[in-house]
Amino acid sequence: RYSLFYNRLKNIEENEGGLDKFSESYKTFGVNQLVDGGIYCKEWAPGAEAVFLAGDFNGWNPFSHPYKKLEYGKWELFIPPGQDGCPPVPHGSKLKVVIRAQNGELLYRISPWARYVVRDEDKVNYDWVHWNPPQSYIHKHPSPKRLKSLRIYESHVGIASPEGKVASYKNFTYNVLPRIKDLGYNCVQLMAIMEHAYYASFGYQVTSFFAASSRYGTPDDLKEMIDVAHSMGITVLLDVVHSHASKNSEDGLNKFDGSDSCFFHSGPKGTHQLWDSRLFDYANWEVLRFLLSNLRMWIADYGFDGFRFDGVTSMLYHHHGIGTGFSGDYNEYFGLHVDEDALCYLMLANHMIKFLHPECITIAEDVSGMPALCRPVAEGGGGFDYRLAMAIPDKWIQIIKELKDEDWNMGNIVHTLTNRRHEEKYIAYAESHDQALVGDKTLAFRLMDAEMYTNMSVLSPLTPVIDRGIQLHKMIRLITHALGGESYLNFMGNEFGHPEWLDFPRKGNNESYHYARRQFNLTEDHLLRYRFLNAFDRDMNKLEERFGWLASPQAYVSEKHEANKVIAFERAGLIFIFNFHPYQSYVDYRVGYESFFKYKILLDSDAAEYGGHQRLDHNTEYFSEEYPHNYRPNSLMV
Repeated sequence: RYSLFYNRLKNIEENEGGLDKFSESYKTFGVNQLVDGGIYCKEWAPGAEAVFLAGDFNGWNPFSHPYKKLEYGKWELFIPPGQDGCPPVPHGSKLKVVIRAQNGELLYRISPWARYVVRDEDKVNYDWVHWNPPQSYIHKHPSPKRLKSLRIYESHVGIASPEGKVASYKNFTYNVLPRIKDLGYNCVQLMAIMEHAYYASFGYQVTSFFAASSRYGTPDDLKEMIDVAHSMGITVLLDVVHSHASKNSEDGLNKFDGSDSCFFHSGPKGTHQLWDSRLFDYANWEVLRFLLSNLRMWIADYGFDGFRFDGVTSMLYHHHGIGTGFSGDYNEYFGLHVDEDALCYLMLANHMIKFLHPECITIAEDVSGMPALCRPVAEGGGGFDYRLAMAIPDKWIQIIKELKDEDWNMGNIVHTLTNRRHEEKYIAYAESHDQALVGDKTLAFRLMDAEMYTNMSVLSPLTPVIDRGIQLHKMIRLITHALGGESYLNFMGNEFGHPEWLDFPRKGNNESYHYARRQFNLTEDHLLRYRFLNAFDRDMNKLEERFGWLASPQAYVSEKHEANKVIAFERAGLIFIFNFHPYQSYVDYRVGYESFFKYKILLDSDAAEYGGHQRLDHNTEYFSEEYPHNYRPNSLMV
């Protein structure tokens, strides 16, 4: 693998002048404004017989501005400035690349490199709009320094409002970012930013890879949003989709030059059976140029601090993970079923990002457990910084769905939370956007279900269902945060147990926005119990910020007692003790640990401000004893 990566890198250096120049191709491809006022256009369309540029600037004449054919399927066009020195293609004018296909058909396409596309309300397809404002947004604040402890708030701009509408970048900037900061998260991961024609795809059917979604505002609005996040010390990651692309051809990449291939594999190999989308040909030189330039553009132009790569499992294997289970056997990760070209692309991407922007962070969404995916490229690894611990949310769902409280297995919980590859960093999470989508249920909804509609008011009696749900919601999130990895992730709204599910406007729900929103207002109503969960999540993050357990070595678990339903472990100089027993409390319970100190309670899920029963006295001091317990040299009674 390293040999393949090294040969590709060497070829790029010899033929393109290095990764730096190669990944800056976004400055020449598409339609670009020159310093002298002229316009330079460049496209890659190997299957085209001829290429033209048409738009508002030439009265939509499809033949007046032909491209000149170059080597290797590339085409270029230079349009001189007007007599008054003004740009020949004004800012805000609509454009199309006109392709004459091999069969003679004229195809009107959006450039794969388009930076801004919009859709009029009366139209189905998106239009390409030339974005060249007289004065672009200028970043005022530097990116935050690389974080040791990553506390990620997974977000979707469009649903980030209690109102039933598509929310804006401006709304996120001034209403949501302060909330994220207050909750103690130091990183925001943005979904659905790359333009996608189908809103209900959650941003995972990308049509324009270089365009920030216009449904939330302008490119400058997004730049301002990222800049304001940086001013708050918040790192901003982009959920990047390079695993597949939308099948749209009118306003997407599919059949751009009239052929079945171009950016993708031809035939069945180029289509994902489950996602009904196109699959990139990662061995193709121009595909590498396109994808690497795409990453570079999001960092250089918008100020993103890194990426969460979606669908990595689909990229890594020719079977795309369809109908395949992964047990950890090494034969599953090495062989002809592995797509070495895709893996090589990921290595090139991580190498480029780290070489040009060392502070940037990359995350892999991989369910297979590919070894060394989060080890440096120089070691033959994939080069990612983190991978998602995707087994953890599945485990919590399985436990809540299938087991009675008294049947919860402490050893199995601990195993799931600690079962990770040595020296590869994992992002732990109790639930993400996947569990919030229609057809699934969030943890809060699984725990409390219909009673969330009637019994979340402090004026109503605290029923056993709501009491159990609130307490377990806090405990599950804390033990996942403290034991599950080297980073923590939460999907927006889940921190306070957001009721109901997430469903985007579509024909099946009469294009309703009722479930495509986040009701942050619920936490501000002091008569509702959501504020208890919100306060606990905030204080949990603030405690991690203070002690840094995510950046500390993996925890030492001293106890996983099946009969008592108790889990105890040490990390970052703290002792974490969880009692999952449904009805049994304990007095003078002995807990073993390494250090000989005096201890006090720092965080208590049973505290009144978190909706608990206030059964512990926070003024109590717990004194160490040189009394070995559970293979630890010291212990204390709690």
